[in-house]
Amino acid sequence: MEISNIKQEIHITEELMTRINELISHYPADKKKSALLPVLHEVQDAHDNWLSVELQQKVAEILEILPIEVYEVVTFYTMFNTKPVAKYMFEFCRTSCCATRGVEDLMDYACSKLGVKEGEITSDGLFQVVGVECLGACGYAPMLQLGDFYHEKLTKDTFDTLIENCKAEKITLHDK
Repeated sequence: MEISNIKQEIHITEELMTRINELISHYPADKKKSALLPVLHEVQDAHDNWLSVELQQKVAEILEILPIEVYEVVTFYTMFNTKPVAKYMFEFCRTSCCATRGVEDLMDYACSKLGVKEGEITSDGLFQVVGVECLGACGYAPMLQLGDFYHEKLTKDTFDTLIENCKAEKITLHDK
């Protein structure tokens, strides 16, 4: 996973810190590290969906663990981003079931429609198309994840509608 040299403004608000402490409270006091995954999700959501090295260091400080312990997790899981991403990142599942049901053609269509290559961000910063490993919704292929939500049994028409709904700000990205 690529690390970004772009500086990120870190803003651990009182509200975010309250949420982090609530997550930490679910684990024994001497096992704060157990809260790492949910804390990373909260912090990433509060920071434009990406985690700079400095932000990862802040999470380590909060959880009283080594920065490398955070870095190892962030760079292992594709759900964490180490560089800026688009507001609407279309994460297409590209494993077996989705592949046999045409996800590659749909990704090509999405890239063509948005005028980007896979992984690139549109010039307005709104859209990005990426391929990810299995999202566990094989019965609903082809599908993609957008924020916290799945969009299933996709076609070119339903993808076009999804883009229009994003542009009209009718899409909810997080379930919080």
